Amino acid sequence: MPDRAPQPVDRQLPTEESRDLIALVRDIVQGEIAPRAAEEEEAGHFPREVFSVLSDAGLLGLPYGSGHGGGDQPYEVYLQVLEELAAARLTVGLGASVHTLACHGLAGFGTEEQQAEHLPAMLGGGLLGGYCLSEPSSGSDAASLRTRAVRDGDDWVLTGTKAWITHGGVADFYTVMARTGVEGPRGVTAFLVPGDAEGLTAAAPEKKMGMKGSPTAQLHLDGVRVPDSRRIGEEGQGFAIALSALDSGRLGIAACAVGVAQAALDAAVAYAGERRQFGRPVADFQGLRFMLADMATQIEAGRSLYLAAARLRDAGRPFSRQAAMAKLFCTDAAMKVTTDAVQVLGGYGYTADFPVERYMREAKVLQIVEGTNQIQRVVIARHLAGPESR
Repeated sequence: MPDRAPQPVDRQLPTEESRDLIALVRDIVQGEIAPRAAEEEEAGHFPREVFSVLSDAGLLGLPYGSGHGGGDQPYEVYLQVLEELAAARLTVGLGASVHTLACHGLAGFGTEEQQAEHLPAMLGGGLLGGYCLSEPSSGSDAASLRTRAVRDGDDWVLTGTKAWITHGGVADFYTVMARTGVEGPRGVTAFLVPGDAEGLTAAAPEKKMGMKGSPTAQLHLDGVRVPDSRRIGEEGQGFAIALSALDSGRLGIAACAVGVAQAALDAAVAYAGERRQFGRPVADFQGLRFMLADMATQIEAGRSLYLAAARLRDAGRPFSRQAAMAKLFCTDAAMKVTTDAVQVLGGYGYTADFPVERYMREAKVLQIVEGTNQIQRVVIARHLAGPESR
């Protein structure tokens, strides 16, 4: 029987350093992540120790400057690292993406003093971050958030509830958007809140369909006091900071989606080469071969789309529309590919003995987080036809 074992993705990387980086990531995946992924996900175990390994290896600050502990890597490279991590375990890949999102505000809009004080620990000091924009009554309509920050001398006092927070209750710091002024986007300000701040508590983690090892929880801010030195950017600039972060974060979600889809395809190809029916491998049957071909094509298209958007970002060019397209296409493709992978395995695909059912459950959340795919279509349409008439 021909060898149909999955081969590593043949990546087009810009430098020898980036090729060495991917080799390092694959070593960590094989030694620290993949062997325990299925068992720990089923048990709902959050792999904090893995994030410590990633931090020690310099993998939690890749797209940020080396002056404050980052990796000085272009998004073109960083996103492919996320894809490798997500293919092994989405809890880890998406967790690394969310941590990068949580660092974005301070890295892009903080003062030099703030960056020097906080970024080294955030980027390479073992800390893990969370990003707090959504609330129970403001998800897609994020500009209507109700969490409020009131000035009290040299401090701000934050009160409210944030929802759907990845790493809620386990993060060491949170980038929190709170209302400091008028209603709407112009009244929002960003703050860097320590994870152990007095008055900050987390609800019990949500019971989710997938990604059981990644805690998602509401955060309650009951008079949380932070100094003005932890305000990020100007008063009223918070929503612009949030949108800037989400443009980049959507590329992270796209890369994670391609990783999950790639893992599902690899599992389907391996199974189809081993499973025999009617005296030959099921991979010999044209109907199934065409399914595999379509799955592989969607993955390649998604990877090309997110990398094209990343290269625009790296060149300093506008990329918001392309980021929305990448997030939309890659996550829809991941849902289709993982569903087809379950079909390739037949009854076995529906059991927890094989990983494809987990991939399918995990792919669904990627169509929802950091802007649902319906919101991505709104963003794309606005770039094409302008704002909607009121």
